[in-house]
Amino acid sequence: MAGGMARAYLRIYGRVQGVFFRATMREVARRLGVTGWVRNMPDGSVEAVVEGPREAVEEVIRWAHRGPPAARVERVVVVWEPYRGEYRDFTIRYDLEPYRPTPLQEEG
Repeated sequence: MAGGMARAYLRIYGRVQGVFFRATMREVARRLGVTGWVRNMPDGSVEAVVEGPREAVEEVIRWAHRGPPAARVERVVVVWEPYRGEYRDFTIRYDLEPYRPTPLQEEG
């Protein structure tokens, strides 16, 4: 799955709310040219969907393992999904509409 376009669902756990995680992730995503969204969840985690060039998506994932300076990331769950080209920008969401990632089916 090298190169090309990619989509990943992320769930980030730790001290990740109230530390500018969403705003900083949006800045990072826009700088890297990926689209999607990020939002806080009631359990204290942060959820995101990232789409774009695979290398840029991977860079956002690497950043999510660190987060902004005040964050203390404990764990990041990543689910690779089929690319959909669904978004035009990277936004902060405020809804709690359930999102269920659809794992990418491995070829073989």
